[in-house]
Amino acid sequence: MRHPILAALLITTALTACSSGRQVSNEEYGTDNARERILRGGGVNPTNAGLVVFGVDRSQQNEQGGPGGVSVNAYLWRATLETLSFMPLASADPAGGVIITDWYSPPTAESERFKAQAYVLGRQLRSDGVRVQVFRQIYRGGQWVDQPASSATNSEMEDRVLSRARELRSQTSASR
Repeated sequence: MRHPILAALLITTALTACSSGRQVSNEEYGTDNARERILRGGGVNPTNAGLVVFGVDRSQQNEQGGPGGVSVNAYLWRATLETLSFMPLASADPAGGVIITDWYSPPTAESERFKAQAYVLGRQLRSDGVRVQVFRQIYRGGQWVDQPASSATNSEMEDRVLSRARELRSQTSASR
């Protein structure tokens, strides 16, 4: 090589141009779910993009949902929908695992109404894989007033979802 200094300078310049000069720490992105949301926000769906994302090959799924379908645990998703089916559904996002109901008044207590938000948190059937938040309002003075729902209500709904999800899984296993 005639000009080793020039070659070294060109290599250094090329490597410097490839770097943004900013290091990214692991904590910046948070949990795997946060990483997946970031990827989805950028137009990449890690569940069906044919990528191996954080050591999990999303294309090799069975009971946890398939490519292009539900991207959370299918048993928890279905069990949550069935458990909350007595309330009118406002929205359901299977990719994000969020189910929101509309207000529901029980026939025996028309001056009281409830609304639920459920979050299916993972791809595995685990006891911490679902969170249900129940909201309560009472009709007082011509308007609906927020009242706290019992924390036992939230836990009871989560337990019902988990029980139903286990039933669905065992029914599927028995039919194979």
